[in-house]
Amino acid sequence: MERIRDFLARHLWVQIALSVLAASVLVALLYPGRSFATVVLRTALMSAGGICIMVIMRRKEKRAAGGKTNDLLSLDQKLRKGEVPQDPQEQSTMRDLVAQRLHRTRHRVAALIFLAVLFTTVTVGTAFTAGPRQTIGLTVLSVGFIAWMIYFSNLQNRRLHTMREALEERVPSVATSGAPSHRASE
Repeated sequence: MERIRDFLARHLWVQIALSVLAASVLVALLYPGRSFATVVLRTALMSAGGICIMVIMRRKEKRAAGGKTNDLLSLDQKLRKGEVPQDPQEQSTMRDLVAQRLHRTRHRVAALIFLAVLFTTVTVGTAFTAGPRQTIGLTVLSVGFIAWMIYFSNLQNRRLHTMREALEERVPSVATSGAPSHRASE
């Protein structure tokens, strides 16, 4: 499992291809009768915005990690395992990465609520316009996806906060020009 995770982390294009393929299979199962090539093409086009966001986020994270995919992968593994880097340079890089991810996820609760409302609305709309097969399939998908998002969002948020606290304990922040440190103001 670790080798698969490492491979996918190194190759963003494989993640994108698998995501588009999985979404295409789901659409083909819910709405049979369309050619699979058409479904894949349409899914890829509809996913273009999300793909662009993924690529931009990966570039920013690579920059924060020193510009190399292997460095980002190493920091991500340490973050997942809760290991605080020993090297001062690596600690600084981890601080930057954690700060970037915490900033990016600052509206995660609102986003999760929005997703839940969106999926509920689409499921209700599907119930009125489609058959029971599509409605049941979309309901199961919606509940599973929202539960998965909530669980992993909370897990990632806990990891980020734990790492930030561990890094702050390692190197106490130095108050500049008599201003209180971040830790003292809490």
